[in-house]
Amino acid sequence: MSDKTRRKWKREKKQSLAEKVTLMSVAGALTIGFVGLIVGLYIYAVNLFNKFVNDTFELAWSARLVAVNFTEPESLADEVMSIYRGLSEEERSGTGTDAYHDCFGKVTELGDYQTLSKALNELTLINDVDDVYYAVYDRDTSALIYIVDPDKREGYINEPGDWESVDEKELNIFLGWDGTEIPHYSYIGGKDPWICTVGAPIRNESGQARGYILADFTLDEMAHDMLAFLIRYIFAIIAVTAFIGFLITRLMERTTVKPINAIAKAAQSYVEDRRSGNTRMEHFSSLPIQTGDEVEHLNLVMAQMEKDLSVYMEDLTIVTQKEERVRTELDMASKIQKGVLPDSFPAFPDRQEFELYASMEPAKEIGGDFYDFFLIDDDHLCLVIADVSGKGVPAALFMMASKIILADNAMMGKSPSEILRDSNNAICSNNKLEMFVTVWVGILEISTGKLCAANAGHEYPALKKGDSGFAIFKDNHGFVLGGMEGIKYKEYEILLEPGDKLFVYTDGVPEANDPDGNMFDAKRMIDALNEEPTASPEQILVDVRGAISRFVREAEQFDDMTMLCLEYKGSKKDDKEEGTACGL
Repeated sequence: MSDKTRRKWKREKKQSLAEKVTLMSVAGALTIGFVGLIVGLYIYAVNLFNKFVNDTFELAWSARLVAVNFTEPESLADEVMSIYRGLSEEERSGTGTDAYHDCFGKVTELGDYQTLSKALNELTLINDVDDVYYAVYDRDTSALIYIVDPDKREGYINEPGDWESVDEKELNIFLGWDGTEIPHYSYIGGKDPWICTVGAPIRNESGQARGYILADFTLDEMAHDMLAFLIRYIFAIIAVTAFIGFLITRLMERTTVKPINAIAKAAQSYVEDRRSGNTRMEHFSSLPIQTGDEVEHLNLVMAQMEKDLSVYMEDLTIVTQKEERVRTELDMASKIQKGVLPDSFPAFPDRQEFELYASMEPAKEIGGDFYDFFLIDDDHLCLVIADVSGKGVPAALFMMASKIILADNAMMGKSPSEILRDSNNAICSNNKLEMFVTVWVGILEISTGKLCAANAGHEYPALKKGDSGFAIFKDNHGFVLGGMEGIKYKEYEILLEPGDKLFVYTDGVPEANDPDGNMFDAKRMIDALNEEPTASPEQILVDVRGAISRFVREAEQFDDMTMLCLEYKGSKKDDKEEGTACGL
């Protein structure tokens, strides 16, 4: 890197990789903490509410024992209900009035009423609840009739016989109680934001609920306890977030940031040594990078590149004639170009869920076509095929830069449309030669067979589904990469079943010419694919290449021909899990 380039990079950069890693780590930890806060608060609120219900039920049950042992609650209920049922609907509508209360005046003079009222009042004060009272649910009138209510708060006074309407749900909860769960009902009522009523039944000799000792509590105390819990939880989340962010940052610095900086420094040292005539070949191979991931692979590739370039430079000094020098350069460029394409098959011998095969045959020594495939993670396979405009060395250089940009965006976990969008913006930012590239990119979710793909001006893929043969799949086309900044791309999803196959290619396949100038075209390509549609991906590519050779005969190859075929064999799991390949 020249001093001018280095100064420009320092001037234009906004954030270093280490800063981005730190911000992403903190953001991820905060997200996890926020989700944990919501879940924890919900669990705590449910448990706290259940505790209040249990405590209030125990209070109601204690009040029931007092009522049964020291008074005759059934007689009180019979007295009030006898008067209540003897009133007309018009008279009942006057509940709460002095005239209405006069009808039940003799009830308040009974000893049992006074004893029970005093006991319920003491229990209310001792246990710090809103109200403890004795009432009867009447299904015929859908009403709750008060028998004894010691509550003297303004707006909450209920004399014997006073009643209020209740809905069917509340009636069924209390009258249909089978003794398993605690009968309780929550509702908005009166001046309180939220009231929960818990009841303990008083049964007659036949076991029927004659009345209920009811206790009310509001959300005020629950809200206070939840606020205290929330404060403690937030402090805990902050501490855990800081700790997790620190660990992730240190891990990313050790496994990614520092190794990449070491590779960059080695590359700079390599250039300086080359300029000074030093031919040592230990710039990359001597780096102690053992991360076990793509960073280590990049270092190995750079070390191999250093060796290859050194060999190339040695060979170049021996060549004296210009033509031989050019040929040597093209041969080396071809090796480097082929070296960056995955060409070891089977590509993933330990993965039984799929099988793929690909080939790239340039028209000249080097070409502008390329393909790529790699695992983003254990469950997502990325497939790329592209065709760069132009021929020769410029197309090859543009091809390698495009391949790296696409792979980098894919490894960030982006969807196909996001990969194309961000790659297009990156290419357009420094595309002085105004070259472009057509790209088809797909991400296969291996566990489900869902393939999410997007197309930037590339050829239509061919798809084999079930027992049918291959057919052209006309997907949504977007604009080519490098043509215009800010383009958005559409993506689509295909569900692959075991045995389904996908075939993608560059335009050099259908546009192959015979000696008379006739094109091979898409129809002949589909016919070739369907010669052995159930064959392996490798054999399918052999069939297509053989059909092209028979068609073009002795005609010179006009364009690069690149093909990739994927067969989905199904997940190792019996049942496919829910998921999506369009977002990791």
